[in-house]
Amino acid sequence: MTSIPAENTAANPSPVQQGRAWLSTDAGKGLTLISPPVLFALALLAIPILSTFTYSFWTQNYLDIDKTITLNNYYQAWTEPIYQLLMTRSVMVSAMVTLITVLLAYPMAYFVAFHVHERQALWLFLITIPFWTSYLLRVFTWKVILGFNGVLNSGLIWLGVIEEPLEFLLYNASAVVISLAHAWAAFAILPIYVSLRKIDHSLLEAATDLGDGPARRFWRITLPLSMPGIIGAALIIFIPTVSDYVTPALVGGPDGLMIANMIQVQFGKANNWPLGSALAVSAMLIVTIFSLTFVMGARRFARSAR
Repeated sequence: MTSIPAENTAANPSPVQQGRAWLSTDAGKGLTLISPPVLFALALLAIPILSTFTYSFWTQNYLDIDKTITLNNYYQAWTEPIYQLLMTRSVMVSAMVTLITVLLAYPMAYFVAFHVHERQALWLFLITIPFWTSYLLRVFTWKVILGFNGVLNSGLIWLGVIEEPLEFLLYNASAVVISLAHAWAAFAILPIYVSLRKIDHSLLEAATDLGDGPARRFWRITLPLSMPGIIGAALIIFIPTVSDYVTPALVGGPDGLMIANMIQVQFGKANNWPLGSALAVSAMLIVTIFSLTFVMGARRFARSAR
């Protein structure tokens, strides 16, 4: 029985030894660290999305699924007027919520970042207080405020501004916009605040020395440098609000329902998973297109403003 010389073993390591050596490198250590979250994401995100995509090409035959590949579900999703209306309304409502929330969040983030020199942590703590309560409770609160006999109507009647309660405050798209904008406000404030905090104040001082006023300094320096926070806030708000179905169901009424409500119906009462999957995939595609378009446009604006 012959033995393998030690020098040959060192010169020609086995695959196991090569694997162990690679795991000891920076790349191997990095892969080891990210493997659990990657597997977790694959199990809870990639596989369900792939399943939904697969279902969208099948057909529901009462209690059975016909696995013959077809595009009929996508044809219905893109041609039926009701689906077109709900998809358009969802994008418009989410875009309006995003715009309002970012416009309201930016001054608050700017104030905390530039004018609060002490106890900034306390201010951020106060901003997160609304999240101590349930999301459903906050939506129900707006239902109480905007209702026919709610706080707003009762207050206006007591002040003599109106004689009868206003009926258009609740159960429409406007009520959905108001409720969602309030629910997602802190998600816009925090990323914008972080982006503003990273701005080098010496740049603002240099612009002042060169004669720039507050408005020009904000337009040429502060706004472009805070654009990553604005983009992050907009995406954080726009993407999930398109798929929100709880708020439209509670305060939207027939005129405030969105595409997520129809998807929920298809997966629930209608028992038509393939059509629901096609609607979900279509919504994801539209959201992706709008998000990428917004990101590219915002980056181009930031470059042109400098």
